[in-house]
Amino acid sequence: MTIAPDNARQGASHLYRAMRDFVESTDGTLPGKFEITKEGIVLDMVSPVRPHELTALHLRKRLEKVMPEEIVAHTGEPDVEMEPEGIMRRPDVMVIALADMEGDGAFDPLTLIAAIEIVSRSNPDNDWVTKMRDYPLIGIPVYAIFDPRTGTGAVLTDIHATPEGPRYATRKDFVYGEDVTIAEWTISTENLPRYKTVGTGDADEPSAS
Repeated sequence: MTIAPDNARQGASHLYRAMRDFVESTDGTLPGKFEITKEGIVLDMVSPVRPHELTALHLRKRLEKVMPEEIVAHTGEPDVEMEPEGIMRRPDVMVIALADMEGDGAFDPLTLIAAIEIVSRSNPDNDWVTKMRDYPLIGIPVYAIFDPRTGTGAVLTDIHATPEGPRYATRKDFVYGEDVTIAEWTISTENLPRYKTVGTGDADEPSAS
């Protein structure tokens, strides 16, 4: 019989919709960025703000210099959502075709060429652990992580099946200053901002590596 599984799926869907309604109700009214993952609602305070946002700006500009005009490095809304999996994320930078941005509602994760995250000081495991699990699960083919805490990062590709679910098979680590390839495009990581060590001054100020 399938009554129990169907009820379980319906219950999970109702819970997800309730969480999504809450996240949408907080739009712009609370600090930080709310996302939904398998464990529930995640709040990323995205602090310090300036190095984080400056990194996203640099990456967007550098990528758009080498990508064709019909491909963009988008920052901001809307979210990326796959309701059957109960996941709603908002990558810091989304590499996506302009044509796939048309329409209403959240982006289909299967239309993303790549997702890029800049690790926050407040919740690094959100980027290094849970998104490393969630992004292959919802079919994003390339996931790039930039970590201003350490001046390092990684690009993950080649989704494959594992006993724990879809995972990235290939990981290429890099240090700031090296060139890095995201999908088909190679950019420099020179002079990306770093978080200052706590206690050395204003933590919101970027410092070039």
